[in-house]
Amino acid sequence: MTRVSRYRSARAKLAAGWRDRALSLKAVAFGLVGVVNTVVDYGVFLFARAEFDQSPAALATFTQLSSACGCGDAAVISLIAANTLSWLVAVTGSYIMNSSITFAAESGRELRWRAYFAFVASGVAGWLANTAALLVAAEVLLLPVWLAKALAILASFIVNFSLSHFVVFRVRPGAENKARNDA
Repeated sequence: MTRVSRYRSARAKLAAGWRDRALSLKAVAFGLVGVVNTVVDYGVFLFARAEFDQSPAALATFTQLSSACGCGDAAVISLIAANTLSWLVAVTGSYIMNSSITFAAESGRELRWRAYFAFVASGVAGWLANTAALLVAAEVLLLPVWLAKALAILASFIVNFSLSHFVVFRVRPGAENKARNDA
């Protein structure tokens, strides 16, 4: 066996090991990406909430909306609006980083509109879990908003990782063999 073939063999084994790494390592990578996205989500949320709460136009719109739907007051609508805006920013960053890092083998490190929209669609379940947890924690349990948001992020992590791993970035039939042949 020559040095080149040993090198290629070792490289192929390393690449296969990385592609086939354990679910727990993917969860760790997903979590690290999530830390970055959490900072973005939390920062955008706090900024948007402060801006909405200081904007007479936003407060008037939220008051009209809450009156029309009978779904709480302007403060509740402000929470939902800030949470939605921060989620949209964070989900986009999450898709880019998870396609490039966590699920690189499954995505081929390529960003695709179809995969992005699937990621966003699956993320809606995470957003719903996030928003429900936020409202229950803030409005029912009467926790401070900063703590309620932290609990909401934890709830969405569980939902988002599960859907990303088992639905969005799952290995497609035939794709596994193609990836192994490319190594």
